Amino acid sequence: MIPVHLWLPEAHSEAPTAGSVILAGILLKMGGYGFLRFSIPIFPDASIYFTPLIYTLSGIAVIYTSLTTLRQVDMKRLIAYSSVAHMGFVTIGMFSMNLQGIEGSIFLMLSHGIVSSALFLCVGVIYDRHKTRIINYYSGLTVTMPFYSIIFLFFILANMGLPGTSSFVSEFMVLVGAFKSNILITILAASGGIFGAAYSLWLYNRTAFGNIRFTSINNFQDIDRREFMVFLPCIILVLIMGIYPEVFLNVMHVSITHLIEQTQ
Repeated sequence: MIPVHLWLPEAHSEAPTAGSVILAGILLKMGGYGFLRFSIPIFPDASIYFTPLIYTLSGIAVIYTSLTTLRQVDMKRLIAYSSVAHMGFVTIGMFSMNLQGIEGSIFLMLSHGIVSSALFLCVGVIYDRHKTRIINYYSGLTVTMPFYSIIFLFFILANMGLPGTSSFVSEFMVLVGAFKSNILITILAASGGIFGAAYSLWLYNRTAFGNIRFTSINNFQDIDRREFMVFLPCIILVLIMGIYPEVFLNVMHVSITHLIEQTQ
């Protein structure tokens, strides 16, 4: 949230690809886990009392970081700022204190851990070939790397919450839970989803389409079998979570119901 997010883009921009995957998939979820395991169960009255403050910081985080994402020139920093915006969704759902909101926030953490990690892997694939993450150096990747462009597009669409992917289910549940609690924060969060579509499509349009401006891009090779096998589990999980989310929601339903009863 604002203002405790400033370390994340710096950490991602300095970390190697494997470090960014671990950071996005595991470490970034520790804050939400702390809220879920310690803040809400141990201090339910304080959590309810500070809910307006959390809503305010989360709403600012979703809007501000989405607008900041639109002006990034480094791919890793762009994805890192989008992660901050998604974590704003998580805290909004967590403090809505109802079943849909909390389950949606947990589901969004699972979804984001897969989608964001896969996006960092996509950046790592082209970084290995061109040794830069600056968006202006890339264009026309659909010509030289068509199979990679399809996989990259899939995860871009998942990041912006396309129906049929895991992000759509989780963000929709968060918005439903937030609507029951506070309509204004729901409007702010929904506008963050619109900004998410803007910066996601902007990134893909700049890198995948257009004329090839640099001769070195002509020598790019498409992804090999090893790289495809890294992406394949992520693709399968995103589709399973988007098409049949009950596999995950049924597991967490009883525990979340008990948690809500503790706060009432």
